[in-house]
Amino acid sequence: MLDHDAPGSKRCSRPEIASSSASGVMPAASHPGSFTGTPALLPSSILRLPVAEAAQALIGAVLLVDGIGGVIIETEAYDRHDPASHSHRGPTPRNAAMFGPPGHAYVYRSYGMHWCLNLVCGPEPGAAVLIRALLPLHGLAAMRARRSGMTDRLLCAGPGRLCAALGVTAALDGQSLEVPPFRLLAPAGSCAVVAGPRIGISRAQDVPWRFGLQDSRYLSRAFPAAPHQAS
Repeated sequence: MLDHDAPGSKRCSRPEIASSSASGVMPAASHPGSFTGTPALLPSSILRLPVAEAAQALIGAVLLVDGIGGVIIETEAYDRHDPASHSHRGPTPRNAAMFGPPGHAYVYRSYGMHWCLNLVCGPEPGAAVLIRALLPLHGLAAMRARRSGMTDRLLCAGPGRLCAALGVTAALDGQSLEVPPFRLLAPAGSCAVVAGPRIGISRAQDVPWRFGLQDSRYLSRAFPAAPHQAS
C-alpha cells in the first residue's frame, strides 16, 4: 500500500534502526510483527522519482509481504540505459513488469536458484530498484522457519535470502505494491545513506548505484571503508 498524497523525503531514523545498525543486535523494545502508533504509508511519489533517487529514498522504508519483513537497508538502481539492466535490450516476457507503471513488483530468478524482488520506479519505463537487504523486524518467527539454521543477521542479507524469508516468488511478478500482500511504509526520520558500485554484475561496474544504510551490520556486503555519501 502506498500514500498518494504525502510528500516524499529521505528519512529513516527509526529507534530500532539506530540501535540495530550500530550493534547488530535486535533491540529488546522492538516487537516483531507489530508497530507502535499508526505507521505512515510510503508516498507514491517516491516510486515516480528517477530510479537512482528512488533507490536512495527507499533506504529506511519498511517493506512487508503478508505482514512479514523489515526496514530496507540496501538497494540497487537499474534503468533501460544501463547495460547492466535487464531492460537494456528492450521489453521481453521476462522483464515485462519493468516496462509497466511504477509501483509494481518485478520478480525474477537469479542463476536459476533465487528469486529477486525489484520495485518498478521512475518517470520512464524500464527502471527498477533491486531490494538487496532488509533489517528483519516483523514476522521473525516465519522468517526463521523459512530460513532454518540462518542467523537473524543473515535472514534478509542479500536479494535471494530476503525473498526466501518473505516468501516472494514469481507469483508476485507484476503485482501492484498498493495492495496486499505488499505494504510499504514511509521512513521515520533522517539517516546516513552511502553509495558504491553494484554487486555481481559484469557491465557498468563503476556506476555507484548501490545504496545502503551506513554502518549497518545487516547489509549483504559491507561498503568500502571510505564509501561515497549519497547525494
